[in-house]
Amino acid sequence: MPQKIAITAIASISPLGNNPKTIWENYLSEQHCFTERSFGNQKVLVAALDLPSKEVISELRKSDPKYKSLDDSVLYAIAASREAVKNAGWNNDAAFGINIGSSRGATTLFEKHFETFLASGKAQTLASPTTTLGNISSWVAHDLQSEGPEISHSITCSTALHALLNGVAWLLAGMADKFLVGGSEAPLTHFTIAQMQAMKIYAKENTAFPNLAMDFEKSKNTMILGEGASICCLEIGTEENALAYIEGIGYATEILEHNTSISAEADCFKKSMLMALKNMPLEDVDVIVMHAPGTIKGDLSEYKAIQNIFGEKLPLLTTNKWKIGHTFGASGMLGVEMALLMMEHDVFIGVPFTKVQNQKKPIKNVLVNAVGFGGNAVSILLEKA
Repeated sequence: MPQKIAITAIASISPLGNNPKTIWENYLSEQHCFTERSFGNQKVLVAALDLPSKEVISELRKSDPKYKSLDDSVLYAIAASREAVKNAGWNNDAAFGINIGSSRGATTLFEKHFETFLASGKAQTLASPTTTLGNISSWVAHDLQSEGPEISHSITCSTALHALLNGVAWLLAGMADKFLVGGSEAPLTHFTIAQMQAMKIYAKENTAFPNLAMDFEKSKNTMILGEGASICCLEIGTEENALAYIEGIGYATEILEHNTSISAEADCFKKSMLMALKNMPLEDVDVIVMHAPGTIKGDLSEYKAIQNIFGEKLPLLTTNKWKIGHTFGASGMLGVEMALLMMEHDVFIGVPFTKVQNQKKPIKNVLVNAVGFGGNAVSILLEKA
């Protein structure tokens, strides 16, 4: 990187909890966060917010009359953003930009408003302003009383890491000194589940480990949806309170072979990882947090891309989707949070049903991957502060 970009805080709300202590304790456990929920006439596995986090969102919704009409995806982003800004020490005078994206946006609210329309032939007054994609960053800006630029986008499942890329670009361009970036997703709806089932990628069995992310020999798709938001604070320059620095960024898009898949060798990942790693010797990479959603082709193609780059000397490999499922647009930043926690505690968190990987050196450099429909991969190389 031409200049230092510091991550000075990160906060999240997810099935793992909403504070660093609880989240880390849950990572140390080999228990997953999946429960069965009824959708129509079927029970489906999902990873929903834990009870204390649900209470946080409930109280937030009650705190402002305007918040009663907002989708959970917006409230998740507000809750995580408040905590991130507080942890970074940004006060009301701090000028910062906001880029918080979502793959699906206001899913629950959009479906609710559409049902009303089908029944009555009329749309409710707030149907449009509360379901636009820009709804998330604009409400976060309102809640934090910020005055900087507000950006929202959807780049499917790599949305949060694309937000980080965008924040880095603004900082390096000298157009801002601070940026709040991340992703938020509340996709646990009947229609969203049905879409994943239609692609035949959703887990069907409630086993000990129903999501087999990083099991490269599985014979069935095992993706499960989760929900949550993860937001981090970026600042340009060396900062005393830095958790880590962004050492490299990579991104790539490949020619689609199919509407929903990346190539068998994950060319987009090879390109994004090589771009992120161009200034670091491969042997210095300690851990890779894989995208690995739990699908046969998705997991294996990413693994092949990693093998193509690192050969037989692979870094430690992990993912959190076996535990919290795929949170779509928020997943990349939840991967960043996992990376930062492993750096902080100097403890590698592996996947319990895969081959044991022994940590032989301190965790100082972690590569985080994300990719979405359209083959739009992002890789972020983090260096411990």
